[in-house]
Parts: sequence; structure tokens; C-alpha cells
Amino acid sequence: MRTATLDIGNTAVKYGYFEGSELRYRATGQTLAEVLALVQLHQPTHAIVASVAEPTTDWAAALRPLVPGQLLELAPATTPLPLRNGYATPHTLGADRLAAAVGAAWLHPNQDVLVIDAGTAIKCDFVEGGHTFRGGSIGPGLRLRFQALHTFTGRLPLLEVPNAPSVAVPLIGDDTQSAIRSGVLNGAAAEVNGLIDTYRAQYPGLAVLLTGGDAGFFQPRLKGYIFAIPELVLLGLHRILVHNVEN
Repeated sequence: MRTATLDIGNTAVKYGYFEGSELRYRATGQTLAEVLALVQLHQPTHAIVASVAEPTTDWAAALRPLVPGQLLELAPATTPLPLRNGYATPHTLGADRLAAAVGAAWLHPNQDVLVIDAGTAIKCDFVEGGHTFRGGSIGPGLRLRFQALHTFTGRLPLLEVPNAPSVAVPLIGDDTQSAIRSGVLNGAAAEVNGLIDTYRAQYPGLAVLLTGGDAGFFQPRLKGYIFAIPELVLLGLHRILVHNVEN
């Protein structure tokens, strides 16, 4: 089976192409025209489209003539899944959170897993026993924190997330810019570490997976064994598609 997976996020569009269970190609920041060109190149037999930013209708309509088999638009409340969705309001659940949970359950069957998706928002989501998505937490991502300080104050400057994930962030800022960086970057890392510690205290043997556009910043700053899986959402979308094709 050849499958194409499309994750339309708040800041970027991610494309993945699978042959069997192996991810053969992935790209980020794709326009619709670029995605269509990739689909024409790879010729997948099936495809799945998920979005947290806009309706999937136009993307699916453009892809449909190029995909001979099933073209699935992920709807968290109604799409059949290879795990149990224990979220109280599935109609409000982001497709990316659900897909990441499915990917985590596939990589760690029969194990408690915490997924940290560090992107526009920092989302921490828990999969119990490798089979039930329970939910988690959503907080502002790094860029949103910088933007909020600038937007809701009179004089604080707008700063960007450092280009180099390994850049040193001082604990004590000795000017306004370094103080903002310390508050935003060190504060976010401490927040996520605190959440991980709380989960680990309640769920011994917990696996922790890290994904998202800012995963590179967090990876060296998180404690314990953390596995960075940049393609986690794409893996989850692929497993959801396979589940629907085969059942």
C-alpha cells in the first residue's frame, strides 16, 4: 500500500509518503500546488488529510482525482480509530493531537505514553496503556509567549525563537531582551519538565515522546529519557488511514 498523509497546521503544512509502514518522504511548508506535484510523483493508492487550521474540503477535492483508492478526511469525532478515544468532547479535539496519540500508541503498544507536541501551542497528551487517549493540556507555544509580551505591554520588544536550538539561555537576564528570553524559554522548559515529572510520579514506566516544530529547542532541556519523533503526527495519520482501509 502506498499512502500520502497531509497535516495542515497553524503555521505549516506537512506532507508524508509511505510505502507499507515505512515513511519514504516527508516535507514541511508545502503549498497546495507543491503537494499535488508530490502526489503526482509518488502516486499513492490512498491518502488522508487532517487540519487544525482550515476545512479539509478544498484540499481533498484537489487530491481526489489523483488518488484511486480511499481519500480520508480525518474527523476526530467520527473517523474510526485504532485506539479508544476517551476525550469528553471529541468534536473539539484537534486532529493533530489525535494523530500524534495514535502514532504514540503504535510505537509503544501496551505502555503509558505522554506526547509533547511543541509547536504553535505546547500540547501534552496522554495515552493510557497504549490503547486509550485520555487528553492532556494545551498551553501557548514559544512564539505565542513572545508575541503576548509584546502585544499586551506598552514597551516590551517582540523577540523571535532562537534559530539555533542549542543556544544558551541565561537564567538571569541583565537587559530587557535577555530577561524576556529567560522568562519565556527557561519558563517554558521548566513548565514542561514539571508536567513530565507529575505524569511520571503517577505513571511509572511512562514513555515520553517529543514532536513539533520547536522540539529541537526542548529536547536538550528536558529531563530523563525523551524520544524525539519529528514525524509522529504523520505516522499517526498513516495508521488511521490503514485502519480504515483494512476494516
